[in-house]
Amino acid sequence: MSANSGLKILIGFWLGILAAQTLCAHKPSDSYLILEINVGVGSTIQGQWDIALRDLEIVLGLDADDDGSITWGEVRNRTNDISALALSRLRLAANGQTLRPEVTEHLIAEHSDGTFAVLRFQAATPMSATNLTVEYHLFFDHDPLHRGLCRFVDGTNTQTAVFSPEAPARDFAVGQPSQAHPLFDFVRDGIHHIWAGYDHILFLLALLLPAVLIQEGQRGGIRYNGGQRPARSFHSALVSVVKVVTAFTVAHSITLSLAALEIVRLPSRWVESAIAISVIVAAINNLRPFFGDRAWSVAFGFGLVHGFGFASVLGDLGLPKSVLVRALLGFNLGVEAGQLTIVLAFLPVAFGLRQTVIYRRGILQGGSVAIALIATAWFVERAFNLGFMPF
Repeated sequence: MSANSGLKILIGFWLGILAAQTLCAHKPSDSYLILEINVGVGSTIQGQWDIALRDLEIVLGLDADDDGSITWGEVRNRTNDISALALSRLRLAANGQTLRPEVTEHLIAEHSDGTFAVLRFQAATPMSATNLTVEYHLFFDHDPLHRGLCRFVDGTNTQTAVFSPEAPARDFAVGQPSQAHPLFDFVRDGIHHIWAGYDHILFLLALLLPAVLIQEGQRGGIRYNGGQRPARSFHSALVSVVKVVTAFTVAHSITLSLAALEIVRLPSRWVESAIAISVIVAAINNLRPFFGDRAWSVAFGFGLVHGFGFASVLGDLGLPKSVLVRALLGFNLGVEAGQLTIVLAFLPVAFGLRQTVIYRRGILQGGSVAIALIATAWFVERAFNLGFMPF
C-alpha cells in the first residue's frame, strides 16, 4: 500500500466517522414500549410507551417559550399531538385483526438518559388471542438511528424485540416464549450503540492512534526523531491493540452487567462527564505520554466508566433477570463486533502510514488535539448541563 492510497483510505475512514456523528445529533435515540396481554381473560392489552422529550422536541417543538427546557405544562398542552404522533407510528394486530389502542394517561418519567413522556394505553383484543403483531415506525423518517426497545409480557412469559428501520415489525406468539430473539436483537443493538456512541468511538480511536508506534526505550521498532518509533511488524502493533481492546471489553462488560442487573447505579450526569474526561486523558496521553506502555490499564480503568454509559439501554427496559442475561450477552457481543469493525478498518491503514510525517504529525498529533478539544466541550456541557454541543 502506498502512502497516498493509505492516506486517502484513512481520510475516508475519518469522514465516515464524522458523517455518523452528524446523523446522530444527540445521544442515541431509544424509546421503551411495554405491552402486556391478559392471558386467559383475553379481552385487553395494556401498553406503556416512554418516549424521550428530546426526540419529541425535534419533531413537535414542545418548548413553547424557547427557553431551552421543557416543562410539564408544555408537555400537557401538547398531549393530543404526542398521542396522535405515537399512535400513527404504531400498529397492533391480534390474530390478524387490527387493534385500536386508546391513550388513557400521560405522565413524565426520568430515565438514565433523560426525561421521557409516558403514554399509557389499552386496546380490546379478540378472545384467546394466540398471536400479536407489532409494527413500529416512530421517528424512523427523522432519525434512522432511532431504536424502539419492546418488552412483551403474557402471564409469566416475557419476550423482547428491538425495532429499527431494517426490522420494524415482530410477531409475538402468545404463551410461547422465544429464546432466540433477545440474543440476536441485542447483538444488533450493541453494534448500533457502539457506532451511535461517538464518545465511545473517539475514546477507542484515541487509544488506537499510537498503537502502530513504540515509545523510545521499547524494543521492536526503527528509531526516528520525536520520541517514538514505528512498530517494526504488524504483529507487534496487533498485540498492542489486542491488549487495549481486551482490557476495554472486560472492564465495560463488568460495569454494564452490574448496572443492568441494578447491583450498582450511578447518576447519568456523573457517568457522561467521566466518559468525556476519559476521552480527554486518552488524547492528551498521545501528545504527552505519561502512561508509557500501559495503555491497556487506561483502557481498563476508563472502560469501567464506559460500561455504565452502555447500561441505560438494558436497565431502563425493566427485563426480568432470566431474559436480561441473554440480552446482556447479545448486547456485549454486538459492542465487541462494532469495536472489531473499527479496529479492522483502522489498523492496517495506520500501520501502512506509520513511518510518514503525515501520520505522526497530522493524524496522531492533530487528531489527538481535535479529540481532546471535542471531549473538553462535552465535559463542560455535561458537567454543567448546558446543552450547546450539536452532537
